[in-house]
Amino acid sequence: ALYVGISSYSPGKTAEMAALLKAEGVPLLIHQPSYNLLNRWIERGLLDTLAAEGAGCIAFTALAQGLLSDKYLNGIPADSRAASTSRFLNPDQITPQKLEKVRALNVLAERRGQKLSQMALAWVLRDDKVTSVLIGASKTAQIEDAVGMLANRHFTSEECAEIDAILS
Repeated sequence: ALYVGISSYSPGKTAEMAALLKAEGVPLLIHQPSYNLLNRWIERGLLDTLAAEGAGCIAFTALAQGLLSDKYLNGIPADSRAASTSRFLNPDQITPQKLEKVRALNVLAERRGQKLSQMALAWVLRDDKVTSVLIGASKTAQIEDAVGMLANRHFTSEECAEIDAILS
């Protein structure tokens, strides 16, 4: 192998893997963790570990299986992933408390002049330690929405504090 990527390793296991690969003369190129507004585990050491190892970070599930889009703002649509037999998102994961937070995030996104999905993608990319984000689009319009995020990628400290307050 010329390069190696890993996925969903803890900070300690990432450092361990990087050392094993380095001993074999193979660089750890990228780590692919699940990361979004509702799932922030990589902020507890993984991003710092990746920076120390010189590895990139390409986040997946940035839209939390669609929950961080406008699709679920009014409940679970009949044609949605959560209404199907998907193992990735089921109705039990869409609690009234979580929907309340998603709706509050949507209000902030609207104030920013964005769709919720665009703000969610921008938020994942707000830290320079995150190299890229996978969007997993199934429709052309989803790609166009994702690219629209580039019009407003930056967050004020007040917006970050509001996000933290909404999600606490």
